[in-house]
Amino acid sequence: MPDPDLRKRLFRPRGARGQRPLELNRLLSSPSVSGRITVGTSSWADPGFVEDWYPEGLAARDRLAWYAERFEAVELNSSFYALPQRSTVERWARVTPSGFSFDIKLHRLLSRHSASLDSLPPDLRDGVETTDRGRVKLTPELEAEMVDRLLVELEPLETAGKLGAFLLQLTPAFSPDRHELDELTPLIERLKPYVTAVELRHRGWVDEHRVEPTLDYLEDHEAAFVCVDAPPGDHVPIMPPVDAVTNDRVAYLRLHGRNTEGYLSGRTVAERFGWVYSDAELEEIVGRVHGLAEHAHDVRTMFNNNRSADAPTAARRFRELVGQDPGPAPEPAQGTLL
Repeated sequence: MPDPDLRKRLFRPRGARGQRPLELNRLLSSPSVSGRITVGTSSWADPGFVEDWYPEGLAARDRLAWYAERFEAVELNSSFYALPQRSTVERWARVTPSGFSFDIKLHRLLSRHSASLDSLPPDLRDGVETTDRGRVKLTPELEAEMVDRLLVELEPLETAGKLGAFLLQLTPAFSPDRHELDELTPLIERLKPYVTAVELRHRGWVDEHRVEPTLDYLEDHEAAFVCVDAPPGDHVPIMPPVDAVTNDRVAYLRLHGRNTEGYLSGRTVAERFGWVYSDAELEEIVGRVHGLAEHAHDVRTMFNNNRSADAPTAARRFRELVGQDPGPAPEPAQGTLL
């Protein structure tokens, strides 16, 4: 267990919109780290990107390289639905520049979401238990096999030094009244030495009675708490803006937009997460990220407001606001890069 005197933790829940964040707890930290701020989006292949951001006619195989001219990292979203194939991963490693990195979203089964049998690799389907509705039952043995297979397929990124954190985006059904965080321990431990960034989506985990035990658990297991910018509201799946560093290697912030109605009732990604961030809103995020960077060596800042070109546009503007070069403008079309 880490020495309590060495804990690096910042709680900064935002108050009413437009007000200065309210400090609810004391800061326990060592001297300022002044970490790196790594900016990206929660996909590079979102349909909205293809329609409204990439140059018209840019081939699908050229999009990642074009994206990597403008950002230093990306979340791999397709791995939530199926494990990637090594040959594809090899190509990702080859077409991205040195210093680029991938955060890997863990498979929906590992994230405690409903998963169908055909989402598993074919050779892992035999003998798997399913519910009456055909949903896979997660067992310790299957969890271990899925993690081991994922790590094997990702070896080209590891070899290239381009493998970032693993994102565990839990279902809101993973609630504190029905589950224990310790259920995640085998998964987190099996992914080490890589950091697992845990995104809780049931606000009960960070209420006034549970926030300390929740963050203690993540810190004790060297996992990263995923901070969020989310719509206003106290609905169960809307997490409050708690900023916390539970592993000084990595802090993680995901931006989901601020459309409460869409987030709760939208049927598509665009309806749920679409949001055009203003400069004032992005400046607010800059302050949060700078606070996290004082206590973590790398602050992964990922824009998930995926509608049209909302996410890459906001992410590039954010890079400007933190003093980074956002790369070439997305227009005019630049042709193929490979």
